Amino acid sequence: MSRLGELLLKRALITQDQLLKAVTEQQQHGGVLAAHLVRLGVVSEEQLVSHLQKEYRLPIVDPMTLEIAAEILGLVPFALANKHHLLPLNLAGSTLTIAMADPSNLVAINEVKFLTGYDVRVMLARLSLVRKAIDHWYQSDSAIQEVLTQIEGEDVELVREEEVDLKELERATEEAPVVKLVNALLADAIRKRASDIHIEPFEKMLRVRFRIDGVLYEIMKPPLKLKNPLISRLKIMAALDIAERRLPQDGRIKLRLPGSKEMDFRVSVIPTIFGEKVVLRLLDKSSLQLDMTKLGFESGALRDFKEAIARPFGMVLVTGPTGSGKTTTLYSALSELNRISDNISTVEDPVEYNLVGINQVQINDSIGLSFAAALRSFLRQDPDIIMVGEIRDFETAEIAIKAALTGHLVLSTLHTNDAPSTINRLLNMGVEPFLVSSSLNLILAQRLARVICARCRAPIEHPREALLEVGLQESEIDALRFYQGAGCEDCANTGYRGRVALYEVLPMGEEIREMVLVGASALDIKRKAIALGMNTLRAAGLNKVREGVTTVAEVVRVTVSD
Repeated sequence: MSRLGELLLKRALITQDQLLKAVTEQQQHGGVLAAHLVRLGVVSEEQLVSHLQKEYRLPIVDPMTLEIAAEILGLVPFALANKHHLLPLNLAGSTLTIAMADPSNLVAINEVKFLTGYDVRVMLARLSLVRKAIDHWYQSDSAIQEVLTQIEGEDVELVREEEVDLKELERATEEAPVVKLVNALLADAIRKRASDIHIEPFEKMLRVRFRIDGVLYEIMKPPLKLKNPLISRLKIMAALDIAERRLPQDGRIKLRLPGSKEMDFRVSVIPTIFGEKVVLRLLDKSSLQLDMTKLGFESGALRDFKEAIARPFGMVLVTGPTGSGKTTTLYSALSELNRISDNISTVEDPVEYNLVGINQVQINDSIGLSFAAALRSFLRQDPDIIMVGEIRDFETAEIAIKAALTGHLVLSTLHTNDAPSTINRLLNMGVEPFLVSSSLNLILAQRLARVICARCRAPIEHPREALLEVGLQESEIDALRFYQGAGCEDCANTGYRGRVALYEVLPMGEEIREMVLVGASALDIKRKAIALGMNTLRAAGLNKVREGVTTVAEVVRVTVSD
């Protein structure tokens, strides 16, 4: 007999017959005993909560009044929450707090402990409120959960790595559950504004994560038996070879959504020791922001950048790590420069968005069409403005710099940590200091910081020492107000919605050019640039904190101290 049944019998709230009837219903239909007792009218929710509270002396909570972070929900799968009528609320240290309708259910508590590895603290909640909260907080995953529930009963066999039966694999990829799961996954990624989808096979599990506003979140763990059918389905959609599992492959999926909206997915497949990992990059043409004034530039930085790209020749470099928005900044510059009177050509790897009026070339190393080869050809095409997707080697750097010195405006990117270190990177590649000094117009370093969700934005206090440590001045701290997002439906409980660019703009004035010629270090150049008025990435981030756009924690995450 269940502990709940024993308790209610002991308190004479129910009879033995009523309990047996409820237990029979539970055995036939599943679910928790409390739900059947309430449904049969044996006991009311109010009575249940009142007596459980007296017995276990637990605090009572209404989970519908709380904001629950996505990473907390991710700790307890929907299936487990639904099965035992419980909901994770928050995590403090090694203790996970959950709301339950039946705290006597030790099986459920132990399952949560085992699955999460955390100690569990229980709070009591009314059954109907727990159900409502589960539906509310897990609703965005309901389509995927529905498909997964269907799949559990389907006979989709895992095709063995050593004996790939292509016909069998193709048949499996066309089965309704696999097709539905892939469609639900892609639709969910679009709905959650994900920029990337990661599908990762491990020895005993398959994991799906979405990158939302630059941070990865675990979304689901499909059954391991779906590994090959799921990955092969994506490869078929991207027109890739499903028989080739030993080499990396790249492809593209184009989806037409309701309202004639098109969404491109750039697909990258790479073999790992437990199978193929797939990463899909979502390219939403409708969300491409080409208005420079809306990217996050401060007035002085925007003026310097516009002046540099308005010159008839020279080079403008945009630097930063992968995913820092360099391509968007370059595309916005090209959009500004796109006139009938100018011939603009770009060489990219790959071409992410199509820009009308601009000649875009995609590199193809397998046939010898590299950045350097395309760049050489451009110079015979009567160009005015050239955009090189990335300077990766000395050959590309040398041709780009010579083009910049012979009457062409060249835009390109590099992977460096900040603007001043870009000069040293070019010198380390083998480019002569006098060529760097005379060709560069401006260097722009950038990062993307998450924006506080406007709907759930709330004030927050920070220790004064922490604020001084990040770079704020003692004199300004008392006058500033700091905010963070509490988490809501709009921001998928992350507290952030959207991103803003932080820019460090280094114009190549005469003093900086002279320092390059005499071989000054990146640190010396940085100090001089700051003295001349350059705002560093950290300073740009702190300005966004002052404006209430982002949080101190976010600025610390994406920038380094000066």
